[in-house]
Amino acid sequence: MKRKFQVMTAVLCMALFALMALGSGSSKTDTKEIVTSNNGDASGTKENGDNESPTPDKGNDDSSAVTIGEQVLLDKGGIVITAKEYVSDIIWGDGIKLLVENNTDKAVTVGCNALIVNNCMISDLFVADVAAGKKSNEVMYLSSSELKAAGIDSVGQVEIYFHVYDSDTYEDILDSEHVTIKTSKFDNMDTTPDDSGTELYNKDGIRIVGKTVDENSFWGSAILLYCENKSGKNVGISVEDMSINGFMLSPFFSTTVYDGKMAFDEVTVFSSELEENGIEEINEVELKFRIFDADTYKTIAETDAISFSAK
Repeated sequence: MKRKFQVMTAVLCMALFALMALGSGSSKTDTKEIVTSNNGDASGTKENGDNESPTPDKGNDDSSAVTIGEQVLLDKGGIVITAKEYVSDIIWGDGIKLLVENNTDKAVTVGCNALIVNNCMISDLFVADVAAGKKSNEVMYLSSSELKAAGIDSVGQVEIYFHVYDSDTYEDILDSEHVTIKTSKFDNMDTTPDDSGTELYNKDGIRIVGKTVDENSFWGSAILLYCENKSGKNVGISVEDMSINGFMLSPFFSTTVYDGKMAFDEVTVFSSELEENGIEEINEVELKFRIFDADTYKTIAETDAISFSAK
């Protein structure tokens, strides 16, 4: 059932991603900066002032000019996955065209445990079902909204952790070690993150920075966080006990950051909950972070309440 849920979730994400891409050109952007209002676990200060200049362009090359050489990414247990070319679609954005070959006697589903672009964790929007003895041409798309949030203008490197399981029983077949695709932009790849904002947590190699509040996000409102992991292990981060303007809400946020990597992710606040509590504008936010080992799910840290305001 777990794998079935993952497949359904991935398909739903792909549909929602297409809707977001269609509407991204006309949606109004209304963002506010995050400023800490008490000490809590937030040890940093507001770094980006009112006169902050725009983030410099990290690449002048058109993304359509990105190319890759054909290479076999996985050849194990009868499953062969070959990267064919780098593609760009007006709706879905950039992606890697893959040839998936199933040389086994059972139907398989291929997905990802993790997708990393220029050292930044990106949500994978990839699921491929291949019948026994068949092959399929697929495209692994790179979320354009997440690339934009991370400031990635030119894709230089893509790291993939493949996951393969039985389509009928949902039993795991194999998990690959990470495979790396270096594009034609690799030598000029910029992996310096835009970590400006208000530091909310910084301990034992885990750093969380509050960047902006977007009150016109797809689901309602969203708080953009920058998460950095130099702890020596893969970690997951979730949000608990969150209140906005004094009202308890149920945020949607869970992100995984592999060791040595970073992530830009949003704490989503649903518009229905804001409306139910008469909240027209996000002013004061309070929350707690739970940080845990992504492999064992053992808790690494649970913060005290962290309060900040959106200006």
